[in-house]
Amino acid sequence: MDKLLVEFGMGTSLRKGDYTQAAKRAVTDALWHNSINLAELFGFDKTDMQITLDVGVQQPDAVDPEVLRAVFPYGQVTVNVMRGGLDVPRPEGTGNPTIMANAALSVSFDMERADD
Repeated sequence: MDKLLVEFGMGTSLRKGDYTQAAKRAVTDALWHNSINLAELFGFDKTDMQITLDVGVQQPDAVDPEVLRAVFPYGQVTVNVMRGGLDVPRPEGTGNPTIMANAALSVSFDMERADD
């Protein structure tokens, strides 16, 4: 596998305390930074894309990886959720913190594939 692209994003859940929502917004942010047309450039089908998604939040177990995987319209997606991001407490000290999630996604292809 050759890694051809790395993109980064940040997402938040301002009031609900929803780690999955913050993570999904970080993924969407990363995708909006780029029009990923590498498949066409190298003569691959979009389904050949190997996508690795790393997401950092303060409570990784609170993230549903399937929701994140569903953001991608094609490709084979591996989701890794780890401790990271930031929880920002409310000034008044009550209620849910603002949750910040960070995402890094990389796109790889098997450049040594056998042509049919």
